[in-house]
Amino acid sequence: MSKPIHIAFISPKGPLYRHKTGIFKKALRPAPLTFSTLASLVPPELEITMEVLDEGIEDLDPAKVQADLVAMTAITGSANRAYEIASVLRQRSIPVVIGGPHPTLAPEDAAPHVDCVVTGYAEETWPELLRDFARGEMKSRYDMDPDFTFAGYIKRHGALPLPRREVMKKSGYRTLDTFEATRGCVHDCDFCVVPHAWGRRPFLKPVDYVIADIKSRKARKLLFYDLNIIANRAHAAELFEALVPLKVKWYGLATALMGRDPELLELAARSGCKGLLVGFESVSPESLADFHKRFNDPTLYTDFIRDLQSLGIAINGTFAFGSDGDTKESFAAVADFCNEQRIELPRFSILTPFPGTKLHERLDGEGRLLHKDWSLYDGQHVVFQPRNMSPGELWDGHRKVWEEVYSMKSVLHRIKGKKQSYAFMLAANMAYRFYAHKLHTFYNCDGGLP
Repeated sequence: MSKPIHIAFISPKGPLYRHKTGIFKKALRPAPLTFSTLASLVPPELEITMEVLDEGIEDLDPAKVQADLVAMTAITGSANRAYEIASVLRQRSIPVVIGGPHPTLAPEDAAPHVDCVVTGYAEETWPELLRDFARGEMKSRYDMDPDFTFAGYIKRHGALPLPRREVMKKSGYRTLDTFEATRGCVHDCDFCVVPHAWGRRPFLKPVDYVIADIKSRKARKLLFYDLNIIANRAHAAELFEALVPLKVKWYGLATALMGRDPELLELAARSGCKGLLVGFESVSPESLADFHKRFNDPTLYTDFIRDLQSLGIAINGTFAFGSDGDTKESFAAVADFCNEQRIELPRFSILTPFPGTKLHERLDGEGRLLHKDWSLYDGQHVVFQPRNMSPGELWDGHRKVWEEVYSMKSVLHRIKGKKQSYAFMLAANMAYRFYAHKLHTFYNCDGGLP
């Protein structure tokens, strides 16, 4: 029998989810699946205890963390904080492992700050790492096999374990009922971390596994973390059919291509879909071409939005400013579109060249990156030189769109007469309105410009 090992999973505070100092001053964070998934993969022969320390819902003093091993996950916006925590822990002789999107995209950036970097998905590498650690032989790097699939994992191990949500704190999160049917995406948008970190293919979990996970939670309202739940049409249809008899309400993410498949869209509605985050990104074909998101067609947006709304599916529509196709006129065009189409919850960001992406490589090669302070790579700061405006004009235009679209006049216009609960939609819009009018205080009034 190996000696007991206590693991502390740490999620460093990021640009939005920060306990007490976040923009909403309270936790609105749905429970992540990362740590409950890693907990389920612990080799049964090892005697391991675990705890989760999430700076999105609680304060953390790294000088007081007690653990034999610390495992952190980091996005680019939280990487600097992760390195800060790791420095304190390593000074106390606590080994630190880091994984997640940023270390996967930029392992050479993370490596000097930690004892071990894990890239890609960890279904195979995490158990290997733990067995090595128990023997005192942990390596400095573990990489996902490029041929990894869930089907292959199940063939080798017999089953995919359900997430162990008991390691998560029951209080503090908005919900623990977060699920995942797929990972990855089939598209190649040059700003997106997904194809660059994990390749252009969906990783499909068996539908019966997903349904078993939902039933184990007795969940009635579900949040799917899938980056594009319709990435594989047949799998999506099978999942939606299986959800119908459960009589649940669910929310997720999908591309605008869903609008070209009325049968699948209607099936999603029958399965309980009540809200979708859709990356429209722009209303300009030139900007979409610059994003490498040509599959989005602004001439089809209106019909898609109308179809979703007629089925009672609320739209969390996202738009990004700063492409080489954007001009100072782009801000008003997007604001007008959101109001005219009465999109329930529009959301706006500034194009961000995350390390490892084609966008980052191109802008870096053109000498257009303003800096590499990862803490400002959060979708709300300007970190590069736009082509058709100054960095200050990009920041200010983005801010004004937030404020215009979330004026009370706009809010009431967009939600009046909708099929969704008026009280719920009003509350959601008021939360976004609070956010929209606090950008200056939360993100710095100059947008983080040097």
